[in-house]
Amino acid sequence: MKVGVIGIGNMGEKHVMTYASLSHHCKLVGIYDNDKNRASLVSKKFHVPMFDSVIDLLREVDAVSIAVPTEFHYEIGLLCIEHKVHILMEKPIAYSLDQAKILKEKADEAGLKFQVGHIELFNPLIQALKKEISKNKIIAIYMQRMSQYDKKLKSIDVVQDLMIHDLYILEELLNDDITTFFTLGKIIENTPKHAMVLLKTNNEVIANVTASFKAPYKKRMIQIFQEDGFIEADLLKNEIKIIKTNKETDNSLYPNIETHHILPTAQPLKYQLLNFIDCIKYDLHPTVTANHGIKALELSNAISHSLMKQQEFPS
Repeated sequence: MKVGVIGIGNMGEKHVMTYASLSHHCKLVGIYDNDKNRASLVSKKFHVPMFDSVIDLLREVDAVSIAVPTEFHYEIGLLCIEHKVHILMEKPIAYSLDQAKILKEKADEAGLKFQVGHIELFNPLIQALKKEISKNKIIAIYMQRMSQYDKKLKSIDVVQDLMIHDLYILEELLNDDITTFFTLGKIIENTPKHAMVLLKTNNEVIANVTASFKAPYKKRMIQIFQEDGFIEADLLKNEIKIIKTNKETDNSLYPNIETHHILPTAQPLKYQLLNFIDCIKYDLHPTVTANHGIKALELSNAISHSLMKQQEFPS
């Protein structure tokens, strides 16, 4: 199978590196980016051809990863569909819900695979966490995803860039619909840069999700409150702590603590790309479909809209 990458920023380069390591599964034919200097650097680094136009690349491949800025997802996606090329679209699926729905509809009509890059769902830690929480009823979940500010983030919405990961992780863990949410946040440079959302699901689980570009360091944390225990997952340390009350003594001062480490060799992007390749080779449904991408975009857009409306009507 011949593959390519469109958009060679930080995430796009990771796709190039990972495809290059999967030579037994696919052939990395080439890359494209509007920034010719950037494309040239990546081309030389990974010994992969760079193309002068998107269309030239699409004529030579069976499938592509699209890692361009979100505002170009729709335009590039339509070109891929026109040239009968299977798509792995980095999150969010599109800039607007209308665009996302059109892309899905046209990809379906063309018989193409359309996978969305919700990479955390391929993280072995998330799958281990999902298995562990099934053993006990959940009361509440607290999620934090924070990064330091960078000038490249000036026009980036923290909900669409960071929080969206935890929103689709939340759905994966709970397999439940969100019925209510409330938001608070800070609008800086005309976009949400710090956001908090309190959600409630159909099964009465409470979730508190925070995302910020204003932290002094990077943090990726999930804490789960259960009837008979507490679970804390650190996505940066690849570590899960399971804390349970000692039932024999009924003494919460002496809990049982288990710590599980997930091997760092497990690479979510590798699993994601292998899933994409296998879907095409064996005509399977992607693990993360366009519908999953649309659902995550719908919720993240609603949260962003709520935050922006609060700025319009200050107290």
